[in-house]
Amino acid sequence: MNKRALTDAQGLTEEQFLQTYDAGEYERPSVTVDMLIFTVMEREQDNYRKLSDKSLQLLLIQRGQHPYLGQWALPGGFVSVHESIEEAARRELFTETNIDNIYMEQLYTWGEVERDPRMRVISCSYMALVDRTTLNVQAGDDAADAAWFEVSHQLIESSRRELEQGFELVKLIRITLQNERTTLSGVVKHVETVQGHVRKTHSQIIESEGLAFDHLLMVQYAIERLRGKVEYTDIIFNLMPPLFTLSELQRVYEIILGKELLAAAFRRKIADRVTETEEYTKDAGHRPSKLYRYNMNRE
Repeated sequence: MNKRALTDAQGLTEEQFLQTYDAGEYERPSVTVDMLIFTVMEREQDNYRKLSDKSLQLLLIQRGQHPYLGQWALPGGFVSVHESIEEAARRELFTETNIDNIYMEQLYTWGEVERDPRMRVISCSYMALVDRTTLNVQAGDDAADAAWFEVSHQLIESSRRELEQGFELVKLIRITLQNERTTLSGVVKHVETVQGHVRKTHSQIIESEGLAFDHLLMVQYAIERLRGKVEYTDIIFNLMPPLFTLSELQRVYEIILGKELLAAAFRRKIADRVTETEEYTKDAGHRPSKLYRYNMNRE
């Protein structure tokens, strides 16, 4: 039995409606993607007997075109009408930095009206943790350069104001990105308002030096999100080599969380996430340490 086609108030079926639909009736914003690629890297020590310190680092590209010519930014670009957002993210990451075939997850969508001086642009950001030793970073496309920057995330001021049925919490956070040639910095103001069951958050850039667009907000948000994810997921193992010591793993957790951890409590926490091997470290000047690998088969 043929089912009668539904018609709208104008008597049109869906097929007839689509044939006459004017796609230009509404002004359409452009869509971009921005990628936050984090790694943990060694800091060389003068004393070879000391374990190398590590730092959280972020990959940035130097813009080769207007706007923000010469400033540093996250890898990214415009989404084509013939590709998905994730396809665009992978394409832009590869053409600008030569990085391919890594796991990325969607972070947040940024839609402030004047976030791009060219036009109305909505950006979808992605985040990844990578082992830098497996990558060959090279600047390409419209990127003049690509480089890793050490990330510093510092709470410089915090205040709380009581409200009727709630409170307002204001934080000022300084983000510093630096390497041997360049230092970028800025301050983000983050406001959280809670009244009854309603929670609202808003962030804005108070000052920014050398970082393009609103990418400082993206970096601040990504660090907060990253700290949350390492507590309840196994994402951190994307940073680790196939074999590692528990001390090395603990140090990576501490770098991302921004605090020291008690060794005994840490080892209990990650006991089911790692598998002990029969191999040991062979570094000169250090006592051999047992090596472990990620237990990807745990239930």
